[in-house]
Amino acid sequence: MLGRYHQSLSQSHFKLPLSCVKVYTSNLSTVVKSSPQRADRKKEILDDDGPNLQDFISGDLSEKSKWAEYRGNLKRQKGERLRLPPWLKTEIPIGKNYNRLKNTLRDLNLHTVCEEARCPNIGECWGGGEYSTATATIMLMGDTCTRGCRFCSVKTARLPPPLDPNEPYNTAKAIVAWGLDYVVLTSVDRDDLADGGAEHFAKTVSNIKERDVKILVECLTPDFRGDLLSVEKIALSGLDVYAHNVETVRELQRYVRDPRANFDQSLKVLQHAKKVKPTLLTKTSIMLGLGETDEQIQNTLTGLCIAGVDCLTLGQYMQPTKRHLKVDEYVTPERFAHWEKVGNDMGFLYTASGPLVRSSYKAGEFFLKNLLDKRKAEGTE
Repeated sequence: MLGRYHQSLSQSHFKLPLSCVKVYTSNLSTVVKSSPQRADRKKEILDDDGPNLQDFISGDLSEKSKWAEYRGNLKRQKGERLRLPPWLKTEIPIGKNYNRLKNTLRDLNLHTVCEEARCPNIGECWGGGEYSTATATIMLMGDTCTRGCRFCSVKTARLPPPLDPNEPYNTAKAIVAWGLDYVVLTSVDRDDLADGGAEHFAKTVSNIKERDVKILVECLTPDFRGDLLSVEKIALSGLDVYAHNVETVRELQRYVRDPRANFDQSLKVLQHAKKVKPTLLTKTSIMLGLGETDEQIQNTLTGLCIAGVDCLTLGQYMQPTKRHLKVDEYVTPERFAHWEKVGNDMGFLYTASGPLVRSSYKAGEFFLKNLLDKRKAEGTE
């Protein structure tokens, strides 16, 4: 398995930098040596008195004393459906910001991945308190996807409705009205479109930047069937962060994702975005609890490190409906903390790892905003 992994990497002409070299043992004591170049780059962007992602992340281990008495099963047995452990229980979304944001979305005929994918953080991100900024991830190109991944509850169809030509304008209008300073744009897969919707993405970014150039924009994109011209169109549109999720370890790709997606195709998307605009931050996300092994997680992180990905998030897979994949295991907060340390030691600019962490989550977005503002102030972007 490991040999096949390295073989596929060599076929993609990857070279293994020292920053990704590791020693793997069965008890997960992982030794990673960061290369001087990668360590220096990280130091340039994040100084000692800068923001600490752990300050903003959900699932801090300070609450673990309340969880120690939990005796429920964490690993699924055949035919069993696991009960939700206490660290994954969230409050019902209420509050003025939640209702205001929801109403604005409906008025402008916009969709969010927060709702469509039934994200457990919607109350925290949208509620925010009366005087704080709410965060939402806008889902472009409608609410119907052309793919059928086994983990995702978004509707699917071979031929979704046509694109709304006013959506780029309406999205920019809504974002400015909310007064947000960091925005995440994502979308369903649209394999029915010649460019997969890349031009639609690019128009949305340019509309936002024309209204307020200070707004930071992250695009969480599909893989566009590996069409690198589509990737390039978005990478050069004026965005600040290019995100694309590999979703799971290499060995579970066909089990979890639509057959048209695969690990190497996703890596090429992230690599090409950085190639055409080296100052872009690249970002990806992995779900845990689908049956992956610790060695497979380690190997996947190594592959992402080799590809030059800057930012990494790891979160718990949660079954959206009974029709979707069952949770194989509820990973403990301690294990998530372990993988956060591994990612940081490997040299990722940040690694957000926790049970309720998602690829688009206000904690990470707050951290990235500070990181990007610092780079711009230093003239390194």
